[in-house]
Amino acid sequence: MAQAKQGDTVKVHYTGKLDDGTVFDTSDNRDPLQFTVGAGQVIPGFEEAVIGMSVNETKRARFSMEEAYGPRREDLVLVVEKAQFPPDIAPQVGQQLRLHQANNEAITAVVTDVSEEGVTLDANHPLAGEALTFEVKLVEIA
Repeated sequence: MAQAKQGDTVKVHYTGKLDDGTVFDTSDNRDPLQFTVGAGQVIPGFEEAVIGMSVNETKRARFSMEEAYGPRREDLVLVVEKAQFPPDIAPQVGQQLRLHQANNEAITAVVTDVSEEGVTLDANHPLAGEALTFEVKLVEIA
């Protein structure tokens, strides 16, 4: 029976959970996730978990925060004066904003606080600082 290897395009169903059992993402009731093993389209550990799996095989894989999205970084949290926002943007907690860094690379930040002093933006990945466990079922090797 064929096994997934580097360069294969695969389709998987998955459920991702935090250590406390909270489901943060799942492909249930959706099409399976398709990616090419080794192309960097998913976190590296997820790719590694799929290598060697056969169609219809299920596997559980746990990744430390370093293997997933890394630790939360306080240098990615900043407070910006309200006056620096364009007049047509009224920042609200939970709002996602696209920021451009000095090198012109765009990043997404989430508004986490709005006060008289300014607006707190967090550019950490929402799952940074979390260990992740995935239940993965390989459904197709293309």
